[in-house]
Amino acid sequence: MTGPLHGLKVIEFAGLGPAPLAGQLLADMGADVVVIDRASGPADPYDVNRRGKRSIALNLKSDTGRGIAHDLLAQADILIEGFRPGVMERLGLGPDDTPDTLIYGRMTGWGQDGPLAQTAGHDLTYLAQTGVLSLMATVDAPPRPPLNLIADYGGGAMFLVFGVLSAVIARGRTGRGQVVDAAMVDGVPAMMGLLHGFMANGFWTDQPGQNWLDGGAPFYRCYRCADGRDVAVAALEPQFYAALLAGLELEPISLPDQNDRSGWPALTDKFSKMFARRPRDEWARIFAGTDACVAPVLSMEEARDDPHMAGRGTYLSVDDVWQAAPAPRLNHTPPRNPKSSTAPGQDAEAVLSELGYDQTSIDALRTDGVLT
Repeated sequence: MTGPLHGLKVIEFAGLGPAPLAGQLLADMGADVVVIDRASGPADPYDVNRRGKRSIALNLKSDTGRGIAHDLLAQADILIEGFRPGVMERLGLGPDDTPDTLIYGRMTGWGQDGPLAQTAGHDLTYLAQTGVLSLMATVDAPPRPPLNLIADYGGGAMFLVFGVLSAVIARGRTGRGQVVDAAMVDGVPAMMGLLHGFMANGFWTDQPGQNWLDGGAPFYRCYRCADGRDVAVAALEPQFYAALLAGLELEPISLPDQNDRSGWPALTDKFSKMFARRPRDEWARIFAGTDACVAPVLSMEEARDDPHMAGRGTYLSVDDVWQAAPAPRLNHTPPRNPKSSTAPGQDAEAVLSELGYDQTSIDALRTDGVLT
């Protein structure tokens, strides 16, 4: 199967983090993604973000190398780049140097303008500056880094994909491409609508560890079990909370009301003592099939073998590298089956042949150092 984005041509300039993930997601859905790498090299089977892509390695400091990049962009639908503002313009490959029909996807942390646009940063930096990281603190400890999933991939890659595909739809109506300025400091706050509403109506406080979803609520947090492993409890709704109490064999009448915040410390202490009485997997069996929203906190290896994950094929192995299957799933035009990542520069001859270069010309480009 070719995927729902079959026929869409994407040129990705090699980088790190959210831009390569965005390219991978498009490739999973059938887009022809060609990465312009800085230099050829061996394949890295562990670089999952390169799966489904092709590669050509070009010397973009040479006029000929930039000319080939322009030739590729002339046939492309989407460009993806993740450099600091101005880098592509200095290469002569900025939005003003490319076709009007091209959708120009720009991925940065701070955005293309603003006081910090030229400043370095990482996922944690953008979470801190947008105010989101403060909500992940506890009463007695600073926030823990939530890996690099929220700003890099949630507020970054996902919004970049959303933006470029929105621009593809718009181009179908207008015939024009456009620049997509995907900034993590824009994407992260855009995911906070629920909490903005909670704060506006007084339901949420800025005090860390005092709220529904930040570990303050005893019915929405993790607990340590007798074997040192953990369970996650997410019994927000009253009927789910009732199922939680039933599984713990606790009588509601003996406990503070669920949403009486003054009683939360006592409830947390009670739940902690209860979960500490049994090992994790025993709790998992007790709550299996209920709506208590209690789940074992699985390791990455355990998650691969979990009956639900295995039943859906959520994880798969490609050349002995475990990774996530393409998502989401489409019933009429399913995503491609992932294959091992290709090497930087591996597809240069095929890509150039599609541009009309013959073997003699390709050999000359290698000799001249244009193909790196």
